[in-house]
Amino acid sequence: MKKSASAVVLLGSLALGAGLCTPALAGEGPNYGGKETVNTSILTTYDELVAFLQDQDARQDAMELEVIGQSVKGRDLHLVKYLTDPDNPTILYLTQQHGNEQLTTEATMEFIRSLGTGKNAGLLQDVNILIVPMLNADGAMGDVNFSLDGYLAAGDRHLTRYNANEIDLNRDHVARSQPETQALHTNVLAAYDIDYAVDLHHQGTDREADGRLVSGAILYPTSPTVDPAVVEDSKRLGAVVHDAVNSYGWGHVAMYDVGGSADTIARNGVASQYGIATLLFEMRGMSDHEDPSRVLGQKSNGYLIRQTVVTLEATARAIADGSIDSADVSVWDTMPVQQSRE
Repeated sequence: MKKSASAVVLLGSLALGAGLCTPALAGEGPNYGGKETVNTSILTTYDELVAFLQDQDARQDAMELEVIGQSVKGRDLHLVKYLTDPDNPTILYLTQQHGNEQLTTEATMEFIRSLGTGKNAGLLQDVNILIVPMLNADGAMGDVNFSLDGYLAAGDRHLTRYNANEIDLNRDHVARSQPETQALHTNVLAAYDIDYAVDLHHQGTDREADGRLVSGAILYPTSPTVDPAVVEDSKRLGAVVHDAVNSYGWGHVAMYDVGGSADTIARNGVASQYGIATLLFEMRGMSDHEDPSRVLGQKSNGYLIRQTVVTLEATARAIADGSIDSADVSVWDTMPVQQSRE
């Protein structure tokens, strides 16, 4: 049995509705009125994430925590593992390849906590779960070798898309020139028998479909190098997410409009190189950026975190109970393609 940890990790500072005195930025959430403030101090830091993971590892018998490598600046990169049965299908969740896309990591922490409780612990009997949270730890902390002057968020740090070497990790899945992508490929993708993956991101605030701002957008692999059977399984994964999120009043998921077929991005490269059914999910709005149209007011944090939790729970459950095999991929035929609001 694992020992209980004495450390207490305080996550209440997310302050989903905190009123902090910072400049107002563009981007109200769907069905949320007003322009809100953005302050990175309410977001979990790298050190807080590590403390949380270590605490949960001590509390949860089913969980294992592995260091898969280090960032450019020497921060340990972590893999959370729930491997209950080698015969179970396995899903990988990946967050924060881009350091300024933080809310997916906040939601993943909530999901990890739930896997140690009665709410979701039963899932682990029939599915193996791997989670790489905050892959771009340096970018998430603004600890980079270039200036972040002009970034818009207030708070104790800026968050940037790029790693410390100013490289976009989600364009590095062929060259693998950076230690973060090397760690992911060598010690996760090539090391485990993974069936499904969800790559969690954030996009700009101005995308709409059917006259409504979207809460997020999804897409399957579009590289010609991906096995058609893998594409079909990826579409099933997307159908599960679409139906789960859109069952909520705040949910409005569309098809992603900036696909691209290059294997350098995870959606294509992971599917092509490893035969893993892969889904991209782009949540609405970023935590920091130079462009006001990309930064979403923090009043939207609550539903965006909830949207990610719904995605994690729904996909894990569908794989665990086998219902993913009958997911209706025809939803892709009628799903609206998002576009920029004029």
